[in-house]
Amino acid sequence: MAADDLTIVLADDQDLVRAGFRVILESEPGFRVVGEAPDGAAAVDAVVALRPDVVCLDVQMPGVDGLEAARRIAALPDPPAVLVLTTFDDDGALFAALEAGASGFLLKNASPERLIDAVRTVAAGDALLDPDVTRRVISRATATTAAAAHAPDPVRTPATGTGSDQATDTGAAAIAAVGLTERETEVLRLLARGLSNAEIARTLYVGEATVKTHVSNVLQKTGVRDRIQAVVWAFERGITASS
Repeated sequence: MAADDLTIVLADDQDLVRAGFRVILESEPGFRVVGEAPDGAAAVDAVVALRPDVVCLDVQMPGVDGLEAARRIAALPDPPAVLVLTTFDDDGALFAALEAGASGFLLKNASPERLIDAVRTVAAGDALLDPDVTRRVISRATATTAAAAHAPDPVRTPATGTGSDQATDTGAAAIAAVGLTERETEVLRLLARGLSNAEIARTLYVGEATVKTHVSNVLQKTGVRDRIQAVVWAFERGITASS
């Protein structure tokens, strides 16, 4: 075992699932599964004891679930990257898991190659969302934002204009408050659509290095750690692809 191996902890309440993921991941040179956990509490303990580079968490586990485990792990000093492995039935918890500190999401029916790539991506400090999961997160977040924008305020006098107008005003105020430029705002909205840097570059007809610079500026100005948290930041403030 090389000292520079990428180390991984697997957390899932199904023994067979953990065994399958272990076989897949350890088939990749340089990957080493150093621990397994059947629930969220055991996952946190394993992370503290083993200090892995990546922890793969199932969302639905007995006792401490994946969401709470993600929160506890994110609060640790120098925490590992958290990759949430989920199913379509888990989409109601995805936005909460983003806020809990997950670095990425992958559907459990993804190919072995996709799992390996996902672990490598989050270990490198990048964020990852499965395209199908991204669409679900965006759909849910957009619906929540729209509902909040149309909800009557029980204290204040109702504002004039439509809910979408109010959401747009809120988003514009947030953008102005952190000082995002027009191009940075455009990049943020494309991030919120789940586009990769390469896809954003093609959309805006600029180089990928330029996109990386804009993304870095967005993260710095909004005070978030990665592109997933930037998406959360945008949706919480009513900033969407069409706002």
